[in-house]
Parts: sequence; C-alpha cells; structure tokens
Amino acid sequence: MNHITLMTAGPTQVRENVRLARSTVTTNPDEDISFCEYYKQICDKLADFFHTKNTFYILSGEGILGLEAACASLTEVGDRVLVIDNGIFGKGFADFVKIYGGEAVLYTVDDKQPVNVECLKEYLKKDSNFKYATVVHCDTPSGMLNDVEEICPVLKQYGILTVVDSVSASFGVHLDVGKAQIDILCGGSQKALSAPIGLTFLGVSDEAIEVMKNRKTPITSFYANILSYVGYYEKKWFPYTMPISDIYGFGTALENILKDKEIFQRHKTIAQATRKAVEAAGLKQYIKSGYSDTVTAIVLPEGISARVLLDIMRYRFHIMISGCFGELAGKVIRIGHMGENANVADVAQTLAALEDVLIDMGVTLKCNMREVFLEETKSKVEIRFVKE
Repeated sequence: MNHITLMTAGPTQVRENVRLARSTVTTNPDEDISFCEYYKQICDKLADFFHTKNTFYILSGEGILGLEAACASLTEVGDRVLVIDNGIFGKGFADFVKIYGGEAVLYTVDDKQPVNVECLKEYLKKDSNFKYATVVHCDTPSGMLNDVEEICPVLKQYGILTVVDSVSASFGVHLDVGKAQIDILCGGSQKALSAPIGLTFLGVSDEAIEVMKNRKTPITSFYANILSYVGYYEKKWFPYTMPISDIYGFGTALENILKDKEIFQRHKTIAQATRKAVEAAGLKQYIKSGYSDTVTAIVLPEGISARVLLDIMRYRFHIMISGCFGELAGKVIRIGHMGENANVADVAQTLAALEDVLIDMGVTLKCNMREVFLEETKSKVEIRFVKE
C-alpha cells in the first residue's frame, strides 16, 4: 500500500516518537501506582498549558465521548440548556442534551460568521434561565472559530455554566481557559495534539463538579459520568482499566507540543497562507469570517463531485483531505493544517495536487496555489518538522 499523506481535518499525522511511545512495555494500570502518577502529571501539564486551575481527566473514547460526558453529567430532566448554534457541531450538542432529558434551546445564528457577542448579550437580557450553555470553539465542518474567551464570560455573568467543544482548536489556537471562565473544556487526541484516535480529555471546574454532586437525580450513565473520576488520584483508582498504551502516546504528543514554542504562530502563518492561496486562485471559502488556524473549508466549484475529487487526491497523489457531512456534504472539501499537518512542505504538496485535480476536472484557476502559499510562508516558518 502506498504511503498516504494525511491532511484531513483530523485525524492528523502522528510523529514517530508518539508511535514508539505506544509500543512501550506496559504494566497493569489498575495496580501500578507509577501509572497513576504519570496520568496525573499529564493532566497537570494540560491545566498549565490551558492556564487554568480546572482539574483535567483523560477518558478512553474518541473526542465525542467528552461532549456527551459533559452533557450526561450536568443534565437532569427538564433542565434548560442554551445550545449556541452556528455550525453542524454547535447544533449537534442539542442531541446530547435531549438524550439525558434536558430542554435544548437553540440560539441559532449565521453559520458563515462567528457568534456576535453583542447580539448574544441582547438575547440573554431577555432569557438567561439556563443551567449551562454549550459552544463550539472551532466548528470543524466549516472551519469556523468562535471567540470563546469573549463568549463564555458573558454567559457566566448570568450564572450559566459553560461547556466548550475545543476538539479541533486546542493546541492549534491559543486558549486561556481561566480567562474564558470555561467550566468544562472538551478536547480530543487526534486533532492538533497529533496523537492517535481514541482519547478525549476534559478540564472541569470545581463549580461544575459541585453542580454534579448536588443533582437531584443520579447521572444516568456510567462510562460518561465525570464524577466517577473525581478523587482518582487520592484513591489511586480509576473507574475502569485505562488504555495505558494510548496514554503513553498522548503524553509524548503533549511533550512535543510543550517543546514547540512557535506552535501557535506557525499554525497562524500556515493557515493565512493557505487561505491566501485558495482565494487568489478564485476559489471560495465556506465561511466569511472567523477563520480557524486549524482547518480551511473550500466550496466546490459548480459541477465538481466531492467524491471523485477526493478519490483522485488519494489514489493518484496519495494525499487524503476531508470531504464534509450534514448539510455541507458534497459541497465542501477541507484541508486540515493542524498539529503535525501544519508544516509548509505537506501543505504546499496538498495545494499543488488539489490544483492539478481541479484543472483536470475543468476548473480554471487564476494562479498557482503552491507558489502563492510558499511565497506567503517564506522565511516565516520552517519547511518541515523533524520526524523524531
């Protein structure tokens, strides 16, 4: 099988030292106290990275588990929950709220613009009776970035707990959780962290834990019950056997991040250059503003099949980019320039291949996207990571 350069909007490429860490000889994580210490060290480093006193937990399950765990642990029957909706994942939080008996109240706004904080303030003046609110940091299908550092403090002024899906923004976009006053931060292993699929992490405030403890009814889930993790370190006990190899890989990927002092600037430079190249070629992005530094969503020209384009990219050029789903299925393709994908060589190669495919499919482009991209990144960012 030919090597595939993975340039999707997550999962991302995984560095060699992360793969090797997952092959480390393991013990029994239920019995080995040293593993509990290692786990806590990773969680503490996450808290430091995100500038918060929130307690972090790593759960065994893809990033969606974190979103459901937040809703499962907070929601009781009849609770009103504000679901801030300007994208597919934003709207999707309503499903979790309803599953656990809550009333999901959608605040639906333009999905091509970030949430307008002033408009949200006006809405809350009329209705603020919500137990918690959900908001997506980067809505991956469209590449929309919402300013959660502005949004969440407004919600907190009304005593509303905040749940933030930052799965596809964390580590690629700077986030100060303390400043944002986020009660539950949800992240995943397979996006900008560039670890393999399979883990979610949560940063949970003391206030959120108290609300969970003071529920009138028990949390109606075991696997998605955040309270089951509380006190794990003092008890040296986890609610289920932890995936030790995956967590070794997660820890190594986090160390890669912590050593990378230019990570946010590199993501920004590469994202801006990608958008410049796409627009210069005459292609359109799906959103109009609020662009994330982790993913670019491109509207397909009229008459172009997403499936055919993606297949040619994969089988002729051995590059995998993302299509889309929901209401954007068949309309949008996405380049993930996050984590290990955020390097000049691979993005340049991806743009060159995309250009060739579009031209072969009859699309007229106004420039050479690869050349525009390289000119925009010249002397601003290293050509390629050293694959350790």
